[in-house]
Amino acid sequence: MSEKKVAWITGSGSPRVGQVVAKHFASQGYQIALHANTSAENAAKCAAELNRTGTETIVVQGAVEEPDFAKSAVQRIVQQFGRLDVLVNSAAIWDWRSLEDTTASDIQRQFQVNTLGTFLCSQAAGLQMTKQPNGGSIVLIGDWAVLRPYPDFSAYFAGKGAIETMTRSLAVELATRNPAVRVNAILPGPVLLDESISLIKAHAIQEQCLLKRLGKPEDVAHAAYFLATQEFITGACLPVDGGRSIYAGDSKDAIAHPTFRGIAN
Repeated sequence: MSEKKVAWITGSGSPRVGQVVAKHFASQGYQIALHANTSAENAAKCAAELNRTGTETIVVQGAVEEPDFAKSAVQRIVQQFGRLDVLVNSAAIWDWRSLEDTTASDIQRQFQVNTLGTFLCSQAAGLQMTKQPNGGSIVLIGDWAVLRPYPDFSAYFAGKGAIETMTRSLAVELATRNPAVRVNAILPGPVLLDESISLIKAHAIQEQCLLKRLGKPEDVAHAAYFLATQEFITGACLPVDGGRSIYAGDSKDAIAHPTFRGIAN
């Protein structure tokens, strides 16, 4: 077994949040298992880059929602490194559609990837960690906006809404088998806005944030590393949203009291 710890980050093939998370763990001395489904070429490039810097890195490829993928991925990781210390579930899809146009297949697709895929990877990795004396840590990724959902994402929010309950359930399931296994979640705010969002809309989103800035992939990476290394935190869902989940904006119209100063009766 290698002395170096090993982190597996799903959804880390493309140069987006998952890959930034992987690179941050690599910078902290972890060996890395990248994951790609359709972005295998990008994952191979990232793996080659990390290997050149001295971080032993492999790529596991497949769809997280496939029944046998997670078990085979964990098996390969353990065969390569002899251990698995961290899983960060970054694989996800992000689709929008009006409620009128949302179909059963839309709901099923969101649950397959964002919910079932997260569960299967966490289940396989977590059961491996229960066999290890040092246990391990799993980080799920939800969404701050399940607290205040916005229109046209009903299928997405249905799937992501399960993440917080899954986090607590898996924390109990795994720690009762090995108290050195922990499960937590990150609830990110807006990070890497979709390319279709205009500069005006992006500025409006930024202004809705209490900290008056958009999130960066590094914010999620640092939070994932924090949760993975804090040994007395489990079952927690950490907002990494710049205050959006506690702040409704500075519009006085949001204060529903007729005698509040500055609001006409």
